[in-house]
Amino acid sequence: MALDMAEYAKRVRLTDGAWGTQLQKKGLSPGSAPELWNAEKPAAVAAVAEGYVRAGSEVILTNTFGANRFVLAAHGLAGRAAELAEKGALLSRRAADAAKAAGRDVKVFASIGPTGKIVMMEEVPKEDIAAAFAETAEAVAFGGADAIVLESFGELDELRIALEAVKKATDLPVVLSMTFASGADKTRTMMGNSPGQLAALAKAGGAAAVGANCGVGPDNYVRVAAMLHKETDLPIWIKPNAGLPTVGADGRTSFPMGPKDFAGFLPKLIAAGAKFIGGCCGTTPAHIEALREALNKLSS
Repeated sequence: MALDMAEYAKRVRLTDGAWGTQLQKKGLSPGSAPELWNAEKPAAVAAVAEGYVRAGSEVILTNTFGANRFVLAAHGLAGRAAELAEKGALLSRRAADAAKAAGRDVKVFASIGPTGKIVMMEEVPKEDIAAAFAETAEAVAFGGADAIVLESFGELDELRIALEAVKKATDLPVVLSMTFASGADKTRTMMGNSPGQLAALAKAGGAAAVGANCGVGPDNYVRVAAMLHKETDLPIWIKPNAGLPTVGADGRTSFPMGPKDFAGFLPKLIAAGAKFIGGCCGTTPAHIEALREALNKLSS
């Protein structure tokens, strides 16, 4: 039976944190395809999912953000998109099933990111973009995902194509999540789209939830969550970065916001209407643990 997102989001649900940086800590080279590890180093990928379950996540994502033929083509892996997407979903599914055996209900929301092609530039036929999203969606559904998150999108037109393709390919509920970090008040996407436009697309396209991820930090996403909540009755999904990244002399990227400071925004995000709360770039299991502690205090 398909997940009833409205019913599931009647109370606040904690999602997970960043995946890429966790995999890099395990040896993934910057610039390489994380999705290849679903086949070559599945134990390392599974460990990320399991780490977030232990930290208190009720929703875990999948190592499938770039598992589409366009992104993978840069690594010579275009023909393995479906395989790597399915394996990524299976790894998170197993972590969720293990949690269920221990008495916890953990859902798997498969991550699907943009293709890297700008629709308005007509670099690639829209039909080809739709086919890529459909291929990945079918694969993660087969791998056992409970829902799909279309995340980190910056162009509303591409997100519209993705939503239509995913809904034709599967019967899974779909979360629409864009990155808002542009404009005078940082509440626009890189292509100038607003939270109101995103909410309208979600309603018209039959999305199950709507929100924002990545960006410049949780403070900004308190505003974005409130803007979305004003425009829609759909559950609000929020996964901010741990602040703005900095690049050190060694070329490594770091994020300034520690777990305690990050979790300090939980009450504000809830007050703004967020129902799914987690972290994006720079967040770790420790950030999720801090969110869990903060949420438990609010609920007690």
